[in-house]
Amino acid sequence: MKAIVCVKQVPDTSGKVAVNPDGTLNRASMQTITNPDDLNAVEAALQLKDATGCKVVVVTMGPPPAEGMLRELLAMGADEAVLVSSREFGGSDTYATSQILAAAINKIGIEDEDIVLCGRQAIDGDTAQVGSQIAEKLEIPQVSYAADFKIEGGKVTVKRMLEDGYMTIQTSTPCLLTCIKELNAPRYMSLSGIMDCYAKPLSVYDYNTLKDDPLIEPDTIGLKGSPTNIFKSFTPPQKGKGKMLEGADKATCESLAAELLTKHII
Repeated sequence: MKAIVCVKQVPDTSGKVAVNPDGTLNRASMQTITNPDDLNAVEAALQLKDATGCKVVVVTMGPPPAEGMLRELLAMGADEAVLVSSREFGGSDTYATSQILAAAINKIGIEDEDIVLCGRQAIDGDTAQVGSQIAEKLEIPQVSYAADFKIEGGKVTVKRMLEDGYMTIQTSTPCLLTCIKELNAPRYMSLSGIMDCYAKPLSVYDYNTLKDDPLIEPDTIGLKGSPTNIFKSFTPPQKGKGKMLEGADKATCESLAAELLTKHII
């Protein structure tokens, strides 16, 4: 059994986000982090490994520096890593990205008992589309917004979060789940993991590696294969400093109520 986890290196949105003239992110000029929801997916895979001894493979699409992020995930406990990186893949939107990642998963190999895990969404685009699109292109069942799940006898029972509660869904493997932060608390890298992470295998899949997959066509990858057109990208203005009211007396409560009324909150 394998747990294949799709992760993304994203800009640290606590700082300034730089944008190229064509509307794509200038990632070279920004600090980057591992997408937070993807860390929950990694932790879910590592918990499966702890319980069953399965192999955990992490895969990301990005520029060569994304190798550093993958090494951190190997230090957390993942067994193998795959970096999907090629100029032909640059500028891909969610549709093209899912084409490429699905081809990469085909290259890794997905078997009957395997599971694919993704984060709910990435903090740079917030589309929550790539995970579901990967499942469609792999032609496997999918369950999004997984708050809990268990695997027994080839069946996966998922507690799926809704806006007003939860629903329980059962499906079979292989399948894809998108994970939310309520699923778990990601672990830290261990000292032994840091020492061993450079001894673990890390493969690089470029265009030539994946070009024989039916999903990889010049018209379905990169900017040319991306049907989404960005009209404008910009850094939103910083929020102003909040106003603090101190005290627990009647006058403070009246001042608070007045402020809320002025801002049409109440």
